[in-house]
Amino acid sequence: MKSIQELESALARGQLTRRQFLAGTTALGFSTAVATTMFERTVQAATPKKGGVMRVGIGGGSTTDSLDPATWENQWIQLIGWSSQNYLTEVNGKGELVPELAESWEASPDAVTWTFKLRDGVEFQNGKTVDADDVVASINHHRGEDSTSAAKGIVDPIENIETDGKNVVIFALKGGSADFPFLMNDYHLAILPSKDGKVDATSGIGAGAYIVEDFDPGVRCELKRHPNFWKSDRAFFDAGEVITIGDVAARTNALSTGEIDVMDRCDLKTVHLLKRKSDLRVEETSGTQHYSIPMRTDTPPFDNNDIRLALKYAIDRDAVVQTILRGHGTVGNDHPIGRSNPYFDTGLAQRTYDPDKAKFHLKQAGVETLQIDLSAADAAFGGAVDAAILYKEHAAKAGIDINVIREPNDGYWSDVWMKKPWCMCYWGGRPTEDWMFSTAYAEDAGWNDTFWKNDRFNKLLKQARAELDTNLRADMYGEMQLIVRDEGGVVIPMFANYVFAMADKVQHEEHMSAMWDLDGLRMMERWWFD
Repeated sequence: MKSIQELESALARGQLTRRQFLAGTTALGFSTAVATTMFERTVQAATPKKGGVMRVGIGGGSTTDSLDPATWENQWIQLIGWSSQNYLTEVNGKGELVPELAESWEASPDAVTWTFKLRDGVEFQNGKTVDADDVVASINHHRGEDSTSAAKGIVDPIENIETDGKNVVIFALKGGSADFPFLMNDYHLAILPSKDGKVDATSGIGAGAYIVEDFDPGVRCELKRHPNFWKSDRAFFDAGEVITIGDVAARTNALSTGEIDVMDRCDLKTVHLLKRKSDLRVEETSGTQHYSIPMRTDTPPFDNNDIRLALKYAIDRDAVVQTILRGHGTVGNDHPIGRSNPYFDTGLAQRTYDPDKAKFHLKQAGVETLQIDLSAADAAFGGAVDAAILYKEHAAKAGIDINVIREPNDGYWSDVWMKKPWCMCYWGGRPTEDWMFSTAYAEDAGWNDTFWKNDRFNKLLKQARAELDTNLRADMYGEMQLIVRDEGGVVIPMFANYVFAMADKVQHEEHMSAMWDLDGLRMMERWWFD
């Protein structure tokens, strides 16, 4: 039998009818009159209303963070970005691509040319009207040989961008790209106000729901509602604070004592205690988030594929999912495509823990044993250090001695990730295969964190991007998943659900995006207080 809190929560999300709710509450012993009052109160709370200051405690964040979208790489700065910026397109709570600053778009038959029509009258937070020149300058901020943008690999397929009047932008690509509108939702590709063909990338000014009032990198960001925000059914909070609280125990305590209203990345070891609190709610979504262990394939011994395979066979994925995720996720198969992706290959054999195969590949590499350093910090993901220690225990049975190095949380993404030869990492994943592979596995991708280059993979990436036949695309993306699994430089032991908690007064729509944490990191725009 469900509790009254579960019944109210289900009703608020449209999962119960009035009749079902009343039947459930009366079954719990409430009178019809009391049950009716509960029903009316819950329905009223589920209706969005304006007001309040939303305070969010985030596990990520770094003192090196910047308001330049080209540099965004952790959850703290991404949430600020999604709160203050708008994009050409949006992925909604159901995972569907919908228009945002672009009112519509259409492609040429070969998907090489894409024409986007902008909405009329949308204002940036400085009062400037969004126009086609702003789109061109914003995308060009990430393009070119000198670009250091993390989105460079995504925009490199663009051959040319031109305008046709104030509200039309035409992208000419180097080849067909069936998923191009999806790519325009990448969180780096915010549309910023331009002047003389350039954007001031660090101004923080955008067309999003909230204005950045005070920005203290890696510590706190204060936001206030954009008074002329164009979406009439969004941006319910008067203001917001996005606070870095790296330690999960401190984050949990802040939520429990009412210092914050929402926290991300709950401690899965103690989340059951949070669930017992009547004034809090724990929720989770599942999608493309995965925890990875990238090796620099340009650095010995990871430049030897047999060493990489030995390490892939030396981890017990089922044990990691049960121990680290407490069942809030699924096993990974050493490639980044999740079950929610459209071309996930269900026929690809699942790699399992096999110390004997690991020993075989060590022998193929010309060694009997292996000593190796693995950098870890819980900044990578909650439980990352424990996962590294567990991996050490598994690998020992294969003759592999993993020396776990505990790194500081602060500066982890700037000083460890893509610097140290082997480290713990997480990816939110992407809703399309091309987006994910282009971001982190293409040979020239800015975030190719394994520094991996594979000619066949890169050829398929370009072919699949241009292919409009879904069956052929499925074959190509299936082969790419196989190549990454067997030749890539990453161990991906698990796909993790997003598990987060909030004060019971926080409300949201029935569906939440699982493309990122906290409703696609759009919670500042989409959620409200009852």
